[in-house]
Amino acid sequence: MKTTLVRKEDAQNKAWRIVDAAGVVLGKLAVKVADVLRGKDKATFTPHVDNGDFVIVINADKVKVTGKKEEDKEYMFYSMYVGNERRMSLGKMRKRHPEFIIEHAVKGMLQKNRLANAMIRKLKVYAGAEHPHTAQQPKPLTI
Repeated sequence: MKTTLVRKEDAQNKAWRIVDAAGVVLGKLAVKVADVLRGKDKATFTPHVDNGDFVIVINADKVKVTGKKEEDKEYMFYSMYVGNERRMSLGKMRKRHPEFIIEHAVKGMLQKNRLANAMIRKLKVYAGAEHPHTAQQPKPLTI
């Protein structure tokens, strides 16, 4: 039996999938979304080809975290100036930029190369239940 590797030219058309993040644990959501972005849920998965689908995540502000992560988990930002390091807890980040929480978690689960940069561009995250991608007719993704 021969192993077939998909080339970039032979990659299938990208489908659109939609996920409702309300009440879903952040880690489980990020794993599933990263797998779909990478194309690991398809039989034609090839590590060096971007064969994944587009993913729309709605209700990002209602994602669930376990334990005391709401207060203890911190995101750190540094502007390369001396003494200009900022930290923000997950609770504050949820109020200001709820989309960043999911984008950051999914990006951390992708490989660290140029291919991952192309994959993360296929992720669309929205804080509320509305999204502008109804014309693409996204199929629901179960978690």
